[in-house]
Amino acid sequence: MAKQPHLLVEEGDVTDIAIIPGDPGRVDRIAAQCENVEEVSQNREYKVVNATYDGRPVTICSTGIGCPSAAIALEELSRVGVETFLRCGTTGALQEGIEIGDMVVATGAAKEEGTSKRYEPEVYPAVPDYGALSALVDAAEENDEDVHVGPIVSDDAYYNESDEYIVDWEDAGLLAIEMEAAAVFSLGRRKGLAASAICTVDGNLVEGTQKGATDDEELPEKAKNNVERAIAITLEAATEL
Repeated sequence: MAKQPHLLVEEGDVTDIAIIPGDPGRVDRIAAQCENVEEVSQNREYKVVNATYDGRPVTICSTGIGCPSAAIALEELSRVGVETFLRCGTTGALQEGIEIGDMVVATGAAKEEGTSKRYEPEVYPAVPDYGALSALVDAAEENDEDVHVGPIVSDDAYYNESDEYIVDWEDAGLLAIEMEAAAVFSLGRRKGLAASAICTVDGNLVEGTQKGATDDEELPEKAKNNVERAIAITLEAATEL
């Protein structure tokens, strides 16, 4: 198969499992917890690295912001051999009592985005693979993390999350909001791939602690290394898959 046009990868370049953060800079943070790190490609928002964690070869690939670019990453990686996708990201909580630094593992994602709707009707569920989901939950619990397991929402309009939307999502029992999982889950299900997501909470929209609105010095202790802890959980889950 020809080299993929956006990720610039081809068969043999990647492993069967990919950890997919949004931020290209987070690829380096994940790789820092691994061994045998080798950069494969870098283009636009996509940075692809291969590494080994506890003897398990993994590919790490950034997806950029939002479902459109995440779908491109999943499409192209799946064409060259990736079968399992673990999203490792950040999220804003939508329920009182979910604290900055807690972990959220999604059991499904509401489709407040447009990408998955180009693949299938909105009524089809955006749900993760049970085995991949369970591996993340087990790894979080083994690390003694405060992990919340339940439905989330993926939204396209970061700066248009009005109070009305937030109240509605809260009333629906959605745990948190992020921007990629609905497309990752939907495409994974349609293509027979395993996909799941764990996100660390960087703010609580119903409590008024949105990202960027909180003084770092006032964050709870567990929030100060929350991204590194989410990475460790994701890598440990990868060794079980």
